[in-house]
Amino acid sequence: MSPSRAEYCVVACAEAWRGDGEVLAAPMGPIPSLGARLARLTFSPDLLLTDGEAMLVRPDGTVEGWLPYRHHLALVAGGRRHVMMGASQLDRYGNQNISCIGDWARPARQLLGVRGAPVNTLNNATSYWVPRHSRRVFVERVDMVCGVGYDRAGAVGAAYHRIPRVVSDLGVFDFATPDRSMRLVSLHPGVSVEEVRAATGFPLAVTGDVPHTREPTGAELALIREVLDPGGTREREAGAAR
Repeated sequence: MSPSRAEYCVVACAEAWRGDGEVLAAPMGPIPSLGARLARLTFSPDLLLTDGEAMLVRPDGTVEGWLPYRHHLALVAGGRRHVMMGASQLDRYGNQNISCIGDWARPARQLLGVRGAPVNTLNNATSYWVPRHSRRVFVERVDMVCGVGYDRAGAVGAAYHRIPRVVSDLGVFDFATPDRSMRLVSLHPGVSVEEVRAATGFPLAVTGDVPHTREPTGAELALIREVLDPGGTREREAGAAR
């Protein structure tokens, strides 16, 4: 059976941790979590995984070490963690909003709140996962800055600020442009550049012919389907092709 859109997304998320070495992966959401575990089992064996509390775990969930909170904070503050967060809004420079929609003093919709987004983005690498790519998420200007983008990070001296990639259900993006604005890196199969542009609320950098997102290998598909997610939670998060 050919790879599904969701399986392309899992592999695209896994690629965010390629080459990171021994850093703490902090994925938020089913597909980023599958991506981190897949990366650990394949091309990033030194990646550290946590249960979200006080333990380091293997991809199957068995405990392999203790991570006291003070050590966790040392990893956070020292650039040795790579988070993959969600975003209610994301702009061309990578500023992220998960707090509110509308004026923060009287919002039209209250969301999660700022949470740990400023610390995440200023002190360690932060990627983003967006399961439904639309103009409601990819906006010209976020209503409130929670995660800090490239246009703001320099002003506060963020030594470890880095946004390696953004993954959506349409494609993969980075900020490797002269002005550090968002660039389309790859398209998931069946998606066109025009479709991505129509679903994005700001001008998107596109360089040359955009390739397809890397296809999962046979071994990766077996791990995803038989070991990591036999119940198919990935398909419920990003399974519906448009």
